[in-house]
Amino acid sequence: MNERLRSALAQRGVPPAALATVCEVDPKTVIRWLGGRVPHARHRWAVAHHLQVDETFLWPEPHPRAAQVAGPGAGAGLVATYPDRASVPRELWLSLLLEAEQGIDVLVFSGTFFAQSNPRIATMLAQRAAAGVKVRLCFGDPHGRAVAIRGREEGIGDALAAKIGASLTYYRPLLGTSGCEIRLHDTTLYNSLFRYDDDLLVNPHVWGRPASANPLLHLQKDGELGWFDGYAQSFDAVWGSARPWTNDTEGSQSHGRQD
Repeated sequence: MNERLRSALAQRGVPPAALATVCEVDPKTVIRWLGGRVPHARHRWAVAHHLQVDETFLWPEPHPRAAQVAGPGAGAGLVATYPDRASVPRELWLSLLLEAEQGIDVLVFSGTFFAQSNPRIATMLAQRAAAGVKVRLCFGDPHGRAVAIRGREEGIGDALAAKIGASLTYYRPLLGTSGCEIRLHDTTLYNSLFRYDDDLLVNPHVWGRPASANPLLHLQKDGELGWFDGYAQSFDAVWGSARPWTNDTEGSQSHGRQD
């Protein structure tokens, strides 16, 4: 699937049939492009020009090492790997969110980048919820032990708790929104997780380093029990132990634990 092309069409409101007309091809041909087929050079130029994006963004040069990684991991549902979270195209985040039909799950400590890179995140999540998508957002408890420990490990102290508080302000409009639920967890977080239906972005945590500096795996659910299922189950486990976040209880307790 060419997720970048799909995202560019969605952002500009261009249906595949309209793109087919511009490029003077059969609509089925555009569907094949979306499925991963690479167009002829003249069609690549026409698409990029019409969508006002760089042609190499829509169809980057194949990377031999990436192909080698995808082969052995295919059975585990591994779609792609990125050297760090910043290398993931913004268009991929947007397209996965906009195309989700069943559920969106997010498990992070602060997830500041998730909102700062998309100021309309709350509105978009509310729209997906209105369309029947179940939205579950799980942030670190700013007064919890896990956040305090992680802050010390990264050498930023109380700054992580402050980042969580700042991040939550973006999602306050979702409180009380049907289909959206926000919780705070106090667990050791080994990975940040972002699930959109059968796509899962896993951002492993490396000791002492911020999540943004660590690799990211793009997984898809396959027919067999693989990596996707293990990470999805870990989200459910953390979600089950987390407490609901509301304005009047923000940061007021730490899961009932006492020092």
